[in-house]
Amino acid sequence: MKAIVYDKYGAPDVLELREVDKPVVKDDEVLVRVHAVSVNPADWHLLTGTPYVMRMAVGLSKPKNKILGLDMAGRVEAVGSNVTRFRPGDEVFGEHSGAYAEYVGVPEDGIALKPANLTFEQAAAVPVAGVTALQGLRDKGQIQPGHKVLIIGASGGVGTFAVQLGKSFGADVTGVCSTRNVDVVRSIGADQVIDYTQEDFTRSGRRYDLIFELAGTRSLADCRRALASEGTLVLCSGEGGRWLGPLARIIGAMVLSRFGSQKIVTWVARSTHKDLVVLKELIEAGKVTPVIDRRYELGEVADALRYQGGGHAQGKTVITV
Repeated sequence: MKAIVYDKYGAPDVLELREVDKPVVKDDEVLVRVHAVSVNPADWHLLTGTPYVMRMAVGLSKPKNKILGLDMAGRVEAVGSNVTRFRPGDEVFGEHSGAYAEYVGVPEDGIALKPANLTFEQAAAVPVAGVTALQGLRDKGQIQPGHKVLIIGASGGVGTFAVQLGKSFGADVTGVCSTRNVDVVRSIGADQVIDYTQEDFTRSGRRYDLIFELAGTRSLADCRRALASEGTLVLCSGEGGRWLGPLARIIGAMVLSRFGSQKIVTWVARSTHKDLVVLKELIEAGKVTPVIDRRYELGEVADALRYQGGGHAQGKTVITV
């Protein structure tokens, strides 16, 4: 099969389209013929090996897993002997490493049936970003109807899902983005949109029950200034230096969360069958729709990652396999 492979950390130029062995499905896995994948910030971090602290887990001098990609959508080709939810021919979407390939073996809990009203490209845009937004708002932010919610980075992959999910939970949603993205954020249902080049949300005097930070450009003190006295700040930003990345910010958040009545929460999202089904149902009900910026072919993954690395994508970037 064809796959995007890299043998060393570096810029997108180190990526190669190669023939590799097709995965052999394990007892608890589903073999998926991949039709589309999408690009995530994690792909850029894994490609470059930054922040360096992550190399302790993914490979000190070179990557352990040589095929990038997390999000995918496709058709089930084979199932392991222990699999009960799926059968060959099912159209599915989900998350697993090594998705930039024609086939991928995925644990049964890592996928769900594809939303009937989405194409494979649209479905591939959902798993990582959609689950991150869902878990951040619902589980970590404890969002409630009527809550005033601020989403910092509302035009990105996670942000576009967070705006729509916030509205589906009955919240009053304000999105923060740049001038070029104001119309996009407004079009997906935000009640208010703040152009951060024109207005400083930390000094407006407005207070929010929940702040979901997806772009870590402001200090924790600034964010807390815009937070209600018993509000929750959910941090989901990969910003930081090349050595520790967001680790210093996370440690600071853990320390600050011990003082006062405001909550500061950090976590790492993980896709599950249960949450993918929740997103599938919301999508089929018309409450959530993936926002896709650009489309590429499998052989153009390097170009797609360069675009993603620029940090200006509106919604998701997808790749047709």
